Order: sequence, then structure tokens, then C-alpha cells
Amino acid sequence: MAISKLFADGGVVMYPLLAFSVVAIALIIERVSFWYRINTRQSKVAREVLNLYRLENVVGALDKLQKNVDLPIARVFLSALELEEATPEEFRLALESEAQAEIPILKRFNNIFETIISLAPLLGLLGTVLGLIASFESIDLSNGAGAGAARVTGGISEALVSTASGLVVAIFVLMFANTFRGFYQRQIAFLQEYGGQLELLYRRRYERGGEKSYAATR
Repeated sequence: MAISKLFADGGVVMYPLLAFSVVAIALIIERVSFWYRINTRQSKVAREVLNLYRLENVVGALDKLQKNVDLPIARVFLSALELEEATPEEFRLALESEAQAEIPILKRFNNIFETIISLAPLLGLLGTVLGLIASFESIDLSNGAGAGAARVTGGISEALVSTASGLVVAIFVLMFANTFRGFYQRQIAFLQEYGGQLELLYRRRYERGGEKSYAATR
């Protein structure tokens, strides 16, 4: 079916559906690039930083994080490691606060995706209803029931194009939205896991420092 005929059959609602499709594709490309960058680099960076910190190479760990500041885990780690003489409680609060601040970045465009998923089928249904109304209004009983029925049948077939188009848009966006939602949930678990490991290392280092200070005063 030609695009021009598709739009002619679908009616006026095809234009907002087209706009939804263009917006959705642009945002999907951005999110795919975002999650690809995170999923391909973040685990390696987090492990290297933890190993450097475990070896008490804090400067090396900070330098590694600065070079990868575009990653959520790097920003979370930096927010805590850049604190001066922080207690373990302050360190934990810094990790948790920055992790919370990352949530809007990780969930970016989710509301737009949900809006498109909800509105696209409704717009398609609206187009079908408008098409059916136009089909029934075009019935000319004076020319016989057979001719009128043929026009109504053809009008119904054309009107259903908008419903099918709306469902296609919604299903397409829904598949990607669910994928991004899964990435978000995995990322939250990732931040909690590695943030907990860094907090444990810091707490041990802090306690060792306190023990050394206590021993020096005796």
C-alpha cells in the first residue's frame, strides 16, 4: 500500500501518528546509544576502580573515575570519594544521594514513551470512528441498498487503517520501552551492588586509620 493511499485511507489522525513515530524513533536512538555506552563500559570501569581503591591507590581510582565521568557509576563513586575526611555514614549518604540523583537520567523519556503507547491506539480508534461516521453518512438509499452497502464496506476497510497504524506505533514503542525499563532496573541493582562494595572498602580503611591513630597516642 502506497504511503499516500495509507494516509488518505487513515484520515487526519495519521498525521499525529506520524509525528509520534518520528519522535519515538529519535528518542529510541538516543536511549539505545545511552544504554550501549553504559552496558559496554561500566562493569569494567567499576571493577578497575574497586581494585585500585583496594590497593589504596586512591589517586589512581579518582583519575580513572574522572576519565569516565559520563558513566553513572563514576559520578556516584566520585561524589563519595571526593569528600574530605568523611565518616562512613557521610560516605554512605553521599553514595545514596548521588544514586538518587541519577534516577531521572536513567528514566529519561519514559513518560514520553508511555504517552505515545497510550495515545497511539486511541488516535487510531478515533480515526476509525470518524471513518465509519463518514461512511454511513455517504449512504444514498435512493440508489439501492446494494450500492450503499458496498460503499459502507469499502469505507469500513479504509477506516480500520488508522486503528492498525495506531496499534503498530504503540507495539513498536512498547517493545523498546520495556527493554529500557529492564536496563534501568539492572542499573539500579548495579549501583547498589558496587556502591555497597565501595562503602565496605571505605569503612575498613576508615577503621584501620582510626586504629592507627589510637595506637599512635599510646
